[in-house]
Amino acid sequence: MTATAPAGAGAATAWRAEADPYTDALRTGRGPLFLRRPDGWLLPLEVERWCAAPDAADRTVLDRCREPVLDIGCGPGRLVAALAELGRPTLGVDVSPAAVARAVRSGGSALCRSVFDPLPGEGGWGTALLIDGNIGIGGDPRALLSRIAELVAPDGVLIAEASPVDVDERVDVRVVDGNGALGAPFPWARVGLPALVDHAAATGWPCTLPWTADGRTFVCLARDPAPKPLSVAAVKFQA
Repeated sequence: MTATAPAGAGAATAWRAEADPYTDALRTGRGPLFLRRPDGWLLPLEVERWCAAPDAADRTVLDRCREPVLDIGCGPGRLVAALAELGRPTLGVDVSPAAVARAVRSGGSALCRSVFDPLPGEGGWGTALLIDGNIGIGGDPRALLSRIAELVAPDGVLIAEASPVDVDERVDVRVVDGNGALGAPFPWARVGLPALVDHAAATGWPCTLPWTADGRTFVCLARDPAPKPLSVAAVKFQA
């Protein structure tokens, strides 16, 4: 069954394009920046880490990638740039023009597009990445995981980062900076490891391999219990 964007996801996933605080933070490479719930609770966003080179935890992700790699919500592109430097076929997608521009300047390949839009190489990606909380894109983890099942090859994998706390939350949020400037509201999700494993199993990703690094939690999801090595497919990155 074809996965479609959750209700409102077309506008909601454009939060990065519309939220001036996020765009401004990318231009400077510095925060502070937060996601703010309607009740005022703030989730810090790690802008400086996103704009830096991959750290030790990121490298545990890069080491597990099978080519070609699709980085969903690539942000300023540290992972796509690092993989490109290694000569590994990789494409980032992000709805923020500022993020895509920075990813390209850093040496990566990236498109300004939602994961729910038509994408190059559908059904042939060796690895899809959902890092830095991007399991929350669209506010519906099961719709997102179902969509990614369409993008990844049958013996490919999905590497996702889970929240460090046991949570399964869907809520409207806004991006806010340290001066109180607000972006437009959009639906988001926070998903801890137990909930992520449940959502994955319900959407055709029954095989999981979790690990932790530097306080961050990741899981490698597969539909094939013994995925075979992939040949490097020729994937065109044109818009």
